[in-house]
Amino acid sequence: MISKIGIIVPTLGKRPDYLQQCLSSIRAAGDAFILLVAPSDFDSKALLSSGLIDQVADDPQSGLPAAINLGIRELPDDVKFTNWLGDDDMLAPDSLGKTSKVLESNPDVVLVFGSCDYVDPKGEVLWTNRSGQWAVPLLRFGPDLIPQPGALFRRESFNAIGALSAEFDWAFDFDLFIKLSKKGSVRFIPETVASFRWHPESLSVEFRAKSVEEASRVRVSHLPAILRRLSAIWEYPVRQATLIAGSRVNSKARKIAQSR
Repeated sequence: MISKIGIIVPTLGKRPDYLQQCLSSIRAAGDAFILLVAPSDFDSKALLSSGLIDQVADDPQSGLPAAINLGIRELPDDVKFTNWLGDDDMLAPDSLGKTSKVLESNPDVVLVFGSCDYVDPKGEVLWTNRSGQWAVPLLRFGPDLIPQPGALFRRESFNAIGALSAEFDWAFDFDLFIKLSKKGSVRFIPETVASFRWHPESLSVEFRAKSVEEASRVRVSHLPAILRRLSAIWEYPVRQATLIAGSRVNSKARKIAQSR
């Protein structure tokens, strides 16, 4: 029987140890159909035979949003709820049961998210993002504080908004969350549902400046036309504050990691 939950794992196959941990964590998180999107020359036989993944799709080599969109399209028809997980990130045990229960019990909810641990390369917790329900209205005028790892959304709603936008390289999840919030309710649960691995190679760390700039474009694109003309008044300070906050977080993470 096909699971109602489908998790996409896009990978380049360059971090096999992290990938193994990622896939194992999804299995421990609940009943999920795991679809790996990887380069055509990636050898997935061992992962398929071990049961860590259920299906493989060839990466279209058109960027991360395109890889995720392909994976969600390729999921079995029975899959109702979905998300993607970076190949160096992890889900918390039983987290999929907790998030899917919210979607099953509340037809008006299109997206559910929880807290997210930030862990070092060895998997030790540095700090926890417990943004809470207030992160939802903040989407419209501030930074995106909804952790993407561990979230779960309705596949039907995802398809209704036209999937992930290829316009953005880094802030496409931010754009997705705003679009989903226009389709229905977004719910926070007070549970730690995932771990984001902080390390020098993490894309969201290495390219933070570009991510912040893209996030600004996302916010502005969702404003009424009359407010777009005025958005520069508040967008510049929001971008600067986000960059400063990000730098402080990265500095703190480095100090904690170096002290261990």
